Amino acid sequence: MRPTRSPRRVTLAVVAAAAALLTTSACSSSGGGKAPDNAAPGITFASGTATPGMVPDGRGPAMPGMSMPGTSSAAAAPAGPNAVTIDNFAFGPSSLTVKVGTTVTWTNHDEEPHTVVATDGAFRSPTLGNNATYTFTFSKAGTFAYVCSIHPFMHATVVVTP
Repeated sequence: MRPTRSPRRVTLAVVAAAAALLTTSACSSSGGGKAPDNAAPGITFASGTATPGMVPDGRGPAMPGMSMPGTSSAAAAPAGPNAVTIDNFAFGPSSLTVKVGTTVTWTNHDEEPHTVVATDGAFRSPTLGNNATYTFTFSKAGTFAYVCSIHPFMHATVVVTP
């Protein structure tokens, strides 16, 4: 009679095989990267580093087409004189000066949702999807700081003059 394998051993064997396959797919036998000292001879990582999946300077994982908020050299540009754009996780301009009675329009150009929320509670937009807009008319003078409540590192101000 042939011994049967326990389901746990079969599962472990499948997991081990998948791990080996993933490790092998992260490597290449050609390219300019340096393999770590404990790598098998002839193995070179496609990222060109000793750690598979990392960018060559070691800043983090290699994700083509991705950038972190604030790493873009292009600032968000307003669409008009009383407009604020939301682009690349930033409000642009970061400070807008308008007169009392002016209506300001915010437009979200990001693929991610954002909000426009005054820190003093003067105004609060709904969640804005891609290309959605929010308008608010400023009826009194003052400096109005605001943030995206979803991404609080995003902040800007509207300065309202008499």
